Amino acid sequence: MSSYREKLLKAVIEKSESKKWEIAVLEWIIADVEEDENLESSCVCGKEHLRYLYTIQNDKTGEYLFPIGSQCIKKFGRSDLDEYTTITESMFKLLHAIRNNEFIELTADYFSRKLLLDLHNKDVFTPNRYNNYNGYNDYQFMLKMFNKRDKTLISNNQKRKIRGIIAYTIRPWLEDKLSNKIRKKV
Repeated sequence: MSSYREKLLKAVIEKSESKKWEIAVLEWIIADVEEDENLESSCVCGKEHLRYLYTIQNDKTGEYLFPIGSQCIKKFGRSDLDEYTTITESMFKLLHAIRNNEFIELTADYFSRKLLLDLHNKDVFTPNRYNNYNGYNDYQFMLKMFNKRDKTLISNNQKRKIRGIIAYTIRPWLEDKLSNKIRKKV
C-alpha cells in the first residue's frame, strides 16, 4: 500500500465513527470545493499540486477533512461522490472557457448528459419568455441538441439559442456559484 493511501485511510478513519474503511467511507459527503489555479495545495494524503480542493464532512461525527483531491475521493469507491467530482470539475472548466471567450459547442468537450441534468436539477434553466416560462423546455432543448450525433444538422437558429442559453442562463449561474471558489493565479 502506498504511503499516500495509508495517510488517506488514517485521516478518514480517525475522523469517522466506524474504524473499518468499507463502512467509514459511507459516512462522508462532499461539503464544498474550491479551485486552486496556482496548484499550491496538498491533499490530506500528502499529494501536492492539487487543482480541485474538496472539503468532505462526516455525517455521523461532524468532522471535516480539507483539502482532499478528487483522486482520493475516488478511493472511497462511491459512484455518487465520483459523479459529483466529475460534474463539478466540468463546471469549472466550462466557466473558464466562457471567461476566455472560447467558442463553446454543445459537445463532450464541455458538456455531458449528467452535467445538463445537474444544471436542470439545480434550477439553472429558469423560466422566461424564450422557453414559454418553463425552464424544463431549455433543459430538454439542450439535451436534444447535445444528443445529436451529427452536429452539422443543428440549424443556425438552434445554434443561436444554444449560445443564448449558455450566455444568459448558464454563465451567470456559474459565475454566481463558482467565481468566489477560485483561488486566482498570482
